[in-house]
Amino acid sequence: MQILLTGVTGYIGKRLLPVLIELGHEVVCCVRDKNRFPIDGVYKNPKVSLIEIDFLKDINSSGSSLSIIKNIDVAYYLIHSMSSNVKDFGSLEEKSANNFIKLVEPTSAKQIIYLGGIANEEKLSKHLASRKRV
Repeated sequence: MQILLTGVTGYIGKRLLPVLIELGHEVVCCVRDKNRFPIDGVYKNPKVSLIEIDFLKDINSSGSSLSIIKNIDVAYYLIHSMSSNVKDFGSLEEKSANNFIKLVEPTSAKQIIYLGGIANEEKLSKHLASRKRV
């Protein structure tokens, strides 16, 4: 199975990647900054490839990356836009998710796995409210 894995530099993504490799999957790791992902070190594996896409920017500028993910079966969306220096992370969450959809729509992906959060419907934090909207 060919898998697109976003958020691979985060807590869950770092732990999920070795499991996917061990299970024999081909994994395309999607990162915002290639310099933050040591593919030549720990993750050097013929079944792992790397593309650089910033989902907060227009994904059309990443045309060469589109051919790499054309035949993916599954896409993991493990991205969050929370940052201590950004006040309106909710709009960033939406923009990121919409750009992810634009990237995945023309592929052969049959499943998207989204990481949300446990939510108490009565009172949501700004972060969980934005995750719920996405």
